[in-house]
Amino acid sequence: MRKLIGPLSGKLALYCSDASISRYLAAQSWNVKKAAKMLKASLKWRLDFMPEEIRWDDVASEAETGKIYRSNYKDKHGRPVLVMRPRCQNTKSLEGQMKYLVYCLENAVVNLPKDQEQMIWLIDFHGFTLSNLSIKVTKETAHILEDYYPERLGIAILYDPPKIFEPFWKLAKPFLDPKTASKVHFMYSDDPNSKKMMEEMFDMSLVESAFGGDDKADFDVNKYAERMREDDEKLSSFWKKDDNSASNAQLTVTADPSLEPTNSDSDSEVLDEKVEKPSLDVDEEESSIEETLPGSNSTNANVKAV
Repeated sequence: MRKLIGPLSGKLALYCSDASISRYLAAQSWNVKKAAKMLKASLKWRLDFMPEEIRWDDVASEAETGKIYRSNYKDKHGRPVLVMRPRCQNTKSLEGQMKYLVYCLENAVVNLPKDQEQMIWLIDFHGFTLSNLSIKVTKETAHILEDYYPERLGIAILYDPPKIFEPFWKLAKPFLDPKTASKVHFMYSDDPNSKKMMEEMFDMSLVESAFGGDDKADFDVNKYAERMREDDEKLSSFWKKDDNSASNAQLTVTADPSLEPTNSDSDSEVLDEKVEKPSLDVDEEESSIEETLPGSNSTNANVKAV
């Protein structure tokens, strides 16, 4: 992988840790060439999108309703928990929504314990209606997760989804990578098995009442803003780590000469030339019902594990 990627510097070198490379390999069933291509596409995206530079004040307006937030508890394996409430969507800007999603993902990653690489999603469907469903948002969310955050999702819990989701899932599941499909769980407040699974995963005294827990507090954006500003400092510290050793270690690997940078700006130039950037026309009208689900693609797509 390191030979195919070539030498990197700065934040890109820091991003390409052994754990990160392992995630890309796992997402591509340990096919080295496919994993390297996928990772290079992610590096190109990170250069363009600069997710590590997003701060709370850049996305605060998207967060006001609590449509996505990181809970102040983790599961019993130490995995951060992102709570999502589709009914609380408060903006129409696809760019703004994706920027906030990326901010939340980066925040969850920086809060991972040393022995963990994945996070949990708890999706609250109470009050959900079809008007809350956006094919554009769903497709772009799937695109970002599959291509740029592979193997970051541990489990996605869809809590009390409307019955209409069940036929959607049956249609979409055959087109998903089996590993991804196995991570999605439908749970219901009136189902004893769901209650048991939640209790096995979480300390329910800390979990929101919407998921059967004891915490009845409402989302407070002001308190959350304080937490996120503290985390912003943590994020800044993470990306300011001395990466000289990581960069130098990669430079000792014999790389494909066509991938080697020749000046300080060459990371971007090399990736521009060598990476076939994934494209997604979010304005394209879609009629296939399976494309309304997170993680789904067209029937002929090569689906990657999230």
